[in-house]
Amino acid sequence: MLGLPKSTEINKPLPKKAVLDKFKPKPDARKLFDEQISRLSIMAEISPQTVSTSAGTDVAAIYVILVILKVEECDKKNIALLSKLIDQRIIFALQYQDKIRLAVYRLERVLISENKRIDEWKLTLRGLNLGTVWENIIAEVGGIDLIEDTVLDVAIAAKECCEKLMKQIDALEKQAMNEQQPRKKWEFAEEIKRLKTELEGMG
Repeated sequence: MLGLPKSTEINKPLPKKAVLDKFKPKPDARKLFDEQISRLSIMAEISPQTVSTSAGTDVAAIYVILVILKVEECDKKNIALLSKLIDQRIIFALQYQDKIRLAVYRLERVLISENKRIDEWKLTLRGLNLGTVWENIIAEVGGIDLIEDTVLDVAIAAKECCEKLMKQIDALEKQAMNEQQPRKKWEFAEEIKRLKTELEGMG
């Protein structure tokens, strides 16, 4: 699965009820979880025992958990909840019908990949140890370019900031289109210009 070596395969069911009963999330969190997630299973373990890579300073293994969804879109709150309940480095493979999105949790943020057919995924394990492999996986899932000397957490925060700016610009452009008053329209245009300059400065 995901193009990982056969040596990593586990395919071990992870009973949803057992996970929820053990950690006892709040009723509203449990309800959202039940509404969106059908079942869970541990699909793979990436570790020095399964691939020819040494452990990292704080990463001894990386697990792939298959999450079979009842709905097409999985709320990020469910991924954050699972990440907090299961104290491991985890790649969540969110499957709905014949497509999968990958998700990871980092810096109190959930990063989700594009949607691909199951057989199109080829997850690359790059790095001299599992710490680097894990960071490269996070970057791949989050669509982050890790050029030389780039700190992953800084890159994640910068990407999030860029996305917020783009949403602001998009919302203001829609407001400007519908605005009738010339002065207000001009104010929107000036704010859009300022935000676009700020966005360009982050590139």
